[in-house]
Amino acid sequence: MTETSHWQLQMFQKTLKKKLRLKHLRHILGTLREDAKCLLVTCGDNNGAINYYLRELGGEWSFADLEPDGIGEMSDLLGVDVLLARQDQIPYPDGSFDWVVAIDAHEHVSRPDLFTAELYRIMKDNGRIVITVPGGDPTRTVNRIKNWIGMTKDKYGHVRDGFSTLELNTLMQSSGLEPGRDVTFSRFFTEMIELAINFVYVKVLSPGGPEPVRTGTIAPQTLDQIQSIRKTYRMYAAVYPLFWLVSQLDRLLFFSPGYVVMVQGRKDEVPA
Repeated sequence: MTETSHWQLQMFQKTLKKKLRLKHLRHILGTLREDAKCLLVTCGDNNGAINYYLRELGGEWSFADLEPDGIGEMSDLLGVDVLLARQDQIPYPDGSFDWVVAIDAHEHVSRPDLFTAELYRIMKDNGRIVITVPGGDPTRTVNRIKNWIGMTKDKYGHVRDGFSTLELNTLMQSSGLEPGRDVTFSRFFTEMIELAINFVYVKVLSPGGPEPVRTGTIAPQTLDQIQSIRKTYRMYAAVYPLFWLVSQLDRLLFFSPGYVVMVQGRKDEVPA
């Protein structure tokens, strides 16, 4: 199959925030050693496309997800098994990975401390980690609008709205990880477009669609789900260049923090 024949990759090319996330991850990870053992852990809002593109950076990648729904089609895309994880049990031995990437998972679990401790456990000494989460500040404009229109955290499958950079750093330190550089991205215009897209899918398309959609799903995760809204998706794809253009207005807001937090950290060598 060619890359363009995979629906997940086609869909990824029509995203805004996911492409921003990949851009920043590429910058942090760089070109990986071919023998570097790497793990990506996600939670539901992932169809496997970002896994596919991260694998292009090099290294030997493994994948896990905290939700079962999309694992089958993710595995088909990637050609390897995507394992089902729990917040207190990621199914890999101690000290398995040089790099661990956790994308928007912490806000979905009831015990982010246990989850972070599991990430620490499976890292090698001197291993590196990258964690991304929503910023979650309820006083910020887009977050206020989300609550006002009923797009509350439960609609996203979140236990909490997110973490500030300070909160995420503190969480990492409590598990033995040493936070390093951090970055925020996705500002007002991108967030508003994403909110509009999620609102239409959750409030308009999903309730009347032929394919069942689990609560907390904000975008199609399976081929059946994307096919059930194919006419609407074609319309979205046609106007995507306009959405992208509007999202570039975020450049004017360079002085304000983004709505997504990304922190890199490391696991120091444990004394024998």
